Amino acid sequence: MMLAVAALAFGLVIGSFLNVCIYRLPLKKSVVWPASRCTACDAPIQPYDNIPVLSYLALRGRCRACKAPISLKYPIIEALTGALFLAAYWMFEPPVLYQRLVFGCAMIVLFVIDLEHRILPDVITLPGIILGFALSFFMPPGWLDSLLGIILGGGSLWLIGEVYFRLRHEEGMGFGDVKMLAMIGAFLGWKLMLLTLVLSSFLGSAIGLGMIAIRLGDLKYALPFGSFLAIGAVCASVVGDRIVHWYVSFYR
Repeated sequence: MMLAVAALAFGLVIGSFLNVCIYRLPLKKSVVWPASRCTACDAPIQPYDNIPVLSYLALRGRCRACKAPISLKYPIIEALTGALFLAAYWMFEPPVLYQRLVFGCAMIVLFVIDLEHRILPDVITLPGIILGFALSFFMPPGWLDSLLGIILGGGSLWLIGEVYFRLRHEEGMGFGDVKMLAMIGAFLGWKLMLLTLVLSSFLGSAIGLGMIAIRLGDLKYALPFGSFLAIGAVCASVVGDRIVHWYVSFYR
């Protein structure tokens, strides 16, 4: 029980750091210096005001210095990361546990950044490809499945984007999505990478059609596909093996 509480608490702290990454990476700022500051008045945030979730509640969602409102996304991301660490603690054993935690944190950051800015920073995806492949030599999915995941992940999305461009003469797939799916393939292997692509495509299509139905968008509205990839990848990392085994059983 104590280890579960420790996992939750550590996840909350990491969530606070992920908030820094989400805010600063699109601005091309350092995520380690300077210390956290209010985005409205630039006042340094004191340690007692930087306790995940609790400080937001104690301050009633406002900066102590200037009283500017603090976005609700900050405690949500902290709580989500804490839940991720707790769930991973119950579901995985080391060293896969550590791999899944690193991967899950990267997916949270990419999900929010793509949702807000429509970009997927290379500073996450490119090192992620290398790290995922390096870890595959010591744990699942194994180096061959990881390598195939990188090649098929990046290649499949690039091909889809290229075909779309040739047919419609306009960009339909950002190259950031290509690198992100290659990273997913590096961590999860080619099978779960393909499952991620299927899940994210279904989810993106359902939300896109829903937005068209309620007249919030049209066929040319740019949906943040990287955010859908992140959701699909987290689902695949948790239940993907069972889904793949269930699907393959139909052909045995």
